[in-house]
Amino acid sequence: MVRAQVYRVDRNDPDPRAVSHAAEVIRRGGLVAFPTETVYGLGADALNPGAVERVFKAKGRPPDNPLIIHVASMEELYTIGRDIDWRAEELAKRFWPGPLTLVVKKSPIVPKITVAGLDTAAVRMPRHKVALRLIEESERPIAAPSANKSGRPSPTLAEHVVADLGDEVDLVLDSGPTDIGVESTVLDITSEKPVILRPGGVSREEIEAVVGVVEVHPSALGVLPHGEDAPRSPGMKYRHYAPAAKLVVVEGELEEVRHAVQELIDLLRRRGIRVGVLGSEGYSYRADVLRDLGSRSNPGGAARLLFRYLREMDDEGVEVIVAEGWRDEKGIALAIKNRLRKASGGVVLEAEQLIKALRTSPTGVYIEVMGT
Repeated sequence: MVRAQVYRVDRNDPDPRAVSHAAEVIRRGGLVAFPTETVYGLGADALNPGAVERVFKAKGRPPDNPLIIHVASMEELYTIGRDIDWRAEELAKRFWPGPLTLVVKKSPIVPKITVAGLDTAAVRMPRHKVALRLIEESERPIAAPSANKSGRPSPTLAEHVVADLGDEVDLVLDSGPTDIGVESTVLDITSEKPVILRPGGVSREEIEAVVGVVEVHPSALGVLPHGEDAPRSPGMKYRHYAPAAKLVVVEGELEEVRHAVQELIDLLRRRGIRVGVLGSEGYSYRADVLRDLGSRSNPGGAARLLFRYLREMDDEGVEVIVAEGWRDEKGIALAIKNRLRKASGGVVLEAEQLIKALRTSPTGVYIEVMGT
């Protein structure tokens, strides 16, 4: 396999030649990985079914998981969508370019494969000069999920893209680390009351300031309700954002969480397991690998580091990652909670109950964590 070409481009003044070359790749049906303010995206012509199929194959992405369509102007929203109402217009005026994806009724020009057979389309305008210029130069809306193998932590550096998709993508535009570190907020505005399908870089509170009361879909807390089969947004249905290591999330009052996390680490290490910890605020654990997401009063900083640290744990050969859970659901903290729960595949333990179980049935805890 031929490795992808990687072009280093300045985020504020991208080389026109590099962007022009990448745009030509898009126009001829190729795949280009490019930076956005959230994570790196794997881009293809959203209106070319063959190109979109390559995206699904490159990622190993389930065919019922719809893609987000990236645009560079408000006019394109009316091309991709139909029956655009005042809420979409006001939200786009307020948050575009930016990390808000709007789910609208789709136009007939959008191929079924791009939207996974749904009658809706997810659309956003990224706030990154490289991304915007690529879309403009391509003269195509660009379908772009995160540029990683399906289910893996999303890429916040071009190196992550190359590690996952170096043989699958034609070209990578590298402009360094992304700003936000987690994906866009996905908001469904096709029903009477808007619904957040995936939390991200725009908060519920910010959206409600524009359109009033907004509901939060249960999947935004990390779980798709039983019986709901068709995901309406990326990241709803499957174990997602996950490292190769097993990830266990411990939730509860922070002091109890830290106590439970250390006891769980001790149990696993006694049984020969290499353990990593995803902690916060400089708290020191006795573990094989420790990564600190920083102050809980700065969830934006934690979001920027989250996926990078999950990947680093894999690079260091960690078998189990134990993460301090995030209870806060305001602002981008809800996105951190969502990503951790989704990455764990549902292995979320309450600290108080975990402490009791560790003292009464440590073997049972070990079996629950390791799945054996």
